[in-house]
Amino acid sequence: MPTTTRSNSDPGPLAPPLTEAIELSVVMPCLNEAETLQACIREAQQGISDAQVSGEIIIADNGSTDGSLEIAERLGVRVVNVKAKGYGNALMGGIAAASGKYVLMGDADDSYDFGHVPRFLEQLRQGADLVMGNRFRGGIHKDAMPHLHQYFGNPVLTRIGRLFFKSPVGDFYCGLRGFRKDAYERMGLRTTGMEFATEMVVKATLLNLRIAEVPTTLSPDGRSRPAHLRTWRDGWRTLRFFLLYSPRWLFLYPGIALVVIGSVLGLWLLPGPRSVGSVTFDVHTMLYAATFVLLGFQGIAFAVFTKLFAMSEGLLPPDPTLDKLFRYVTLEVGLAVGALFALVGFVASLLAVRTWGMHHFGALDYARTMRVIIPAVLCLTLGAQTIFVSFFLSVLGLQRR
Repeated sequence: MPTTTRSNSDPGPLAPPLTEAIELSVVMPCLNEAETLQACIREAQQGISDAQVSGEIIIADNGSTDGSLEIAERLGVRVVNVKAKGYGNALMGGIAAASGKYVLMGDADDSYDFGHVPRFLEQLRQGADLVMGNRFRGGIHKDAMPHLHQYFGNPVLTRIGRLFFKSPVGDFYCGLRGFRKDAYERMGLRTTGMEFATEMVVKATLLNLRIAEVPTTLSPDGRSRPAHLRTWRDGWRTLRFFLLYSPRWLFLYPGIALVVIGSVLGLWLLPGPRSVGSVTFDVHTMLYAATFVLLGFQGIAFAVFTKLFAMSEGLLPPDPTLDKLFRYVTLEVGLAVGALFALVGFVASLLAVRTWGMHHFGALDYARTMRVIIPAVLCLTLGAQTIFVSFFLSVLGLQRR
């Protein structure tokens, strides 16, 4: 039976017996939520009662000065004071103090329905590691979400998240969610601001944790002051987070595309000028093609650097595919490939100098000569970059080992 609730007419809940283990902890971040905090606590108490679970409610206070602490203390719930500012910091402090096997987190602005505790608890008990609320399935009340967020921002960013990380989540931004505390500890979340909630979904997906969804509702914010959310700023922060956590989409895929486009274009122009309709492409386009290849190579290198650094810092989980790749792509292999590129570039440069000498080091046919010079310079540069990249990857590899 629940141990943290009383009826709404009661001045406060009873404290749970010390002999009864707490199964569920409800954590609410709080920063001056006096207008809505009592309603949220009462609703959470009723949800715990309906779920027939031994539970507790924790208010993770981030420096409230409006009487929120007094309300929480009067209602008999636990208060954890978190000095480090930020949404993520507040939640990390509250979750660290939670005693339950499961944790349900949600904002204290009266927009989420804590009466849906049983839905989340059912999925957690069935083995889910993370249970996300889905407001689009449960219902968004009138004026609860700006139209720009409801019909563009949230759906688009959720689709990007699903594409980048192959996540099954249909509502990345829903703040009402439950999770196993041991699964949360495996995630090793690092972000301290609003990105905390997004990082949780991404990390759970990358770690192949079991994720479930339940429908929930969203009501209008019960506070009289404006919400903390800022449309364009927070939308960009989410997109930026997705890119930083996905080196494939930020660096690798654009890099591969540039290398392929540059190589195909350069080889097409190598024999001589090409005409498409009334437009003629010559060595000027070939120079851009070589630049595409160089930029693409750098993009691919940055993708590997970022991936290794993120794994070494615990931002991304280990990648078995990358580990297998580095069993074969060693420093020596990289140096050999770099030396081969440099040799090709050097030989091509000698041929260009020989041609110049045959013309007594005077004026040359620009279009003809550049078809040798551009590939020569490209190969010399790729050779040097490959050697530098190989040494730097070896340094990162030493750190990981």
